[in-house]
Amino acid sequence: MPPKEKPKEDTMDFSLKETSPDIGGRKSLTTISNDKLTLVEQRHFLYVRIVRANLNPVDDPETCFLHRPFVELRIGCHRAATRVLEDPTHNPEWNQVFAFAKDAGRLQGNLLKILVKDATSQGKIHGLEDGNGQRVAGELMAAVWIGNQSDDAFSVAWHSGDGDSVAHTRAKVYHSPRLWYLRIQLIGAQDLSIPDINNRRRPEIHVKAVLGQMVLKSRIISPDRNPTTTTTTLNPSEELVFVAAEPFDDPLILIVEDRAIGFNIGRSVLDLDRLERRILPVPATGEKWINIERVEAGNDEKKGAVKLCGRLHLRVFLDGVYHVFDEPTNYCSDLRATSPKLWPEKIGTLELGILKAQGLVPMKSKEGGRASTDAYCVAKYGPKWVRTSTVLDSFAPNWNEQYSWDVYDPCTVITIAVFDNSQLGNTNDNNKNKNKTTAPSDSRIGKVRIRLSTLETNRIYTLSYPLIVLQPNGVRKTGELHLAVKFNCNSVANLLQTYAQPLFPRMHYINPLSFYQMDGLRHQAAYILSSRLGRADPPLNKDVVEYVLDSVVNLWSLRKGKANLHRFMACFSFLSRIYRAFDWIKGWNNPSVTLSFYVLFLILVHFPGLILPCVFMTLFLACVSGYPRRPRHPPHMDIKMSHAEDAGFDVLDEEFDTFPTSRQGEVVRNRYDRMRGIGGRVMLMVGDVATQMERVHSLFGWRDPRATILFLVVCLVCCAVVYICPVRYLVVFGGSYAIRPPRMRVAAVPSLLHNFLRRLPSNADCML
Repeated sequence: MPPKEKPKEDTMDFSLKETSPDIGGRKSLTTISNDKLTLVEQRHFLYVRIVRANLNPVDDPETCFLHRPFVELRIGCHRAATRVLEDPTHNPEWNQVFAFAKDAGRLQGNLLKILVKDATSQGKIHGLEDGNGQRVAGELMAAVWIGNQSDDAFSVAWHSGDGDSVAHTRAKVYHSPRLWYLRIQLIGAQDLSIPDINNRRRPEIHVKAVLGQMVLKSRIISPDRNPTTTTTTLNPSEELVFVAAEPFDDPLILIVEDRAIGFNIGRSVLDLDRLERRILPVPATGEKWINIERVEAGNDEKKGAVKLCGRLHLRVFLDGVYHVFDEPTNYCSDLRATSPKLWPEKIGTLELGILKAQGLVPMKSKEGGRASTDAYCVAKYGPKWVRTSTVLDSFAPNWNEQYSWDVYDPCTVITIAVFDNSQLGNTNDNNKNKNKTTAPSDSRIGKVRIRLSTLETNRIYTLSYPLIVLQPNGVRKTGELHLAVKFNCNSVANLLQTYAQPLFPRMHYINPLSFYQMDGLRHQAAYILSSRLGRADPPLNKDVVEYVLDSVVNLWSLRKGKANLHRFMACFSFLSRIYRAFDWIKGWNNPSVTLSFYVLFLILVHFPGLILPCVFMTLFLACVSGYPRRPRHPPHMDIKMSHAEDAGFDVLDEEFDTFPTSRQGEVVRNRYDRMRGIGGRVMLMVGDVATQMERVHSLFGWRDPRATILFLVVCLVCCAVVYICPVRYLVVFGGSYAIRPPRMRVAAVPSLLHNFLRRLPSNADCML
């Protein structure tokens, strides 16, 4: 019996679909509504805010004295409780908000009970009534109201169904800290005190800069040493650049070291809050001399004493005239400089409605081996991050949460990612084997990017995006994400004006940073953001931030290399189409078309002023003809263009391998042999291009004297002919010769120019 065939991945539907949800503003797509909820379905909640309690002792003070107070809420089958205060008090204060969903009959019951309890004795109940229904002296400050998702309390409230994991399930709006470039321009040093181990030794001195967990080192300098003293003077003239985030938690530490003997000459500590800040594109003036000091560790008399070990001449300042990249430049969500004085004018607002997801795959197993997914979304645009609430134990979660951002440039991208929440503490998945001190990472379900310039203004897009994840075993569709997007434009004139402005702040062009500097600083910024957002409540884990920012290291990938090669070839495919069209015309396959082309050619030659108008009119007609075939939806991730569906196991295994590699033996050897084969073909292509260029250069170098003499004769004849004959006649002759009838051609014979160039020598003869 033949084995069953494995189902193909291309049976999955990876297309973008248009949906029709029942949301506000759908009936009038071009009208800007003042309602806060225009892109999602309204959900109603019963909000309860517990502020504080005031229990006044009357007869027995101990009666109203709570050792570990908390408040419990009961409505229908739902129960919720505030945090337990550990300090005994008569006036406990909580200031917590609870939200009970009223939709789909989830809120059963019409009586809300609020009980003030003491965690040390569950029988002791205080509040409006005690356990016997008797009044107790005291009062509870609380607020109860009906609201929806647009309520300010929605993002900070505990939601019914969250259980005890409210700290990791509620919605949250985050803001990235303001990022600066910290620039340290080393100018020189004087009077460095180096140990007198060997006066003939040349010291190897460098400056090490430390900011938090980041360390940068200057190049090694070996200055001449004065044998009569123990001091050294050097001029390093180098710049070190960090990324610093407000508020500045860590100082800048500059350490001068002698690497030859591993000796710490001294250090200096600088407070970032006291440094100069460049907020306009003018030269910085923060040049200064700072003392290099070292704490003695000698005998008891000198132990702990601070010794002056030299001076360091530098210019250090916080640079705010650049944009600090935390994302790849291909899909940045913000292009503004750090300094608000350099920000462009706001051009509009981006509204995003995160509606729901469907068909999510199981991401983990809970008690009893039951498959489950606890999904939430994270959206990032500019410095603003949003996190939806976590819908527990659902493969089709409904969020219906709406957020908005200010837009300063349409050529930006918003990123929406879906994750499975692994911070709930009640799962039985693979994370249980990890280190208990490390929080488990949230599993990736998929990601969507939307470029604002592909959206029509003031139009609501309701689309279902496929969630695609590339794994070592192949590409996988993990579900669909339903979104509603709207780009509101304040002024069309301002919007069109941005297309004539530089993409980045002007200092990126006046004094650009190198590619390697930009890449290193981007990873610094991503590290800082993951550290800061990881300390928020609820935290955004490092894996979540890195996945949204796409901060992975750019290593070799055969799949991406093949995809980029096909993209490159597709961009220049129009040249091959033009060549094939001209070849078809000169082949006289349709004599009427060839004659029409020849007549048009003669007209343009005799009236050259019509050439440029015809070129621009052709471009205009080409663009107009493509309007009926324009895309109706913004683009999404394409697995075919990415070559994800045809990537083999060994290719994906290499792409997901660590750096340095964790594979051994035969696997590494096969990869190496494959890279040698690819490199050999690239080497031949580069060599062929170099050979053709060297053949042209050989004409002027007299490598082949006979060929050079022929070239000289042809140049003299061409000079005389061009001088005597008008250029238009020469162009007519050349064009007529190119489209001559086939009977006047010699079949399958290269041209004279081709034959001449192929016979010229090149430096390939000198290669070993």
